[in-house]
Amino acid sequence: MRATKVTTTEPTRCLRCRRPLRVPSQDGYGPRCRAKLRRAARTEATHPQWQVTKAAELLELGAVVPLRQNRIFLVVSDDGSEVYRTAATGQCNCPAGLRSVRCYHAVAAELVAAA
Repeated sequence: MRATKVTTTEPTRCLRCRRPLRVPSQDGYGPRCRAKLRRAARTEATHPQWQVTKAAELLELGAVVPLRQNRIFLVVSDDGSEVYRTAATGQCNCPAGLRSVRCYHAVAAELVAAA
């Protein structure tokens, strides 16, 4: 009688979400996580650094509340006195958004929608 050696190997996992990858990739990410990382990189490249920093601060404070399937958000102002409706597409009802200027509230909403 011959003994067979059974080896089990752990599947390759995504570096971001830790899900098993069906097809291992060179960068270590799954297709969805790779797309999310690319969107986030585009966001950081197209917005001034101060807006990205203020948006990250809002996210850390929990001042971004998603509504309607991550398309519309309630975002608290930096002093906490106002709540603005913001869309991930860039519309916001803050004073800057009403002048059609891209604000950090919209950047925060875009970061949440990309994640």
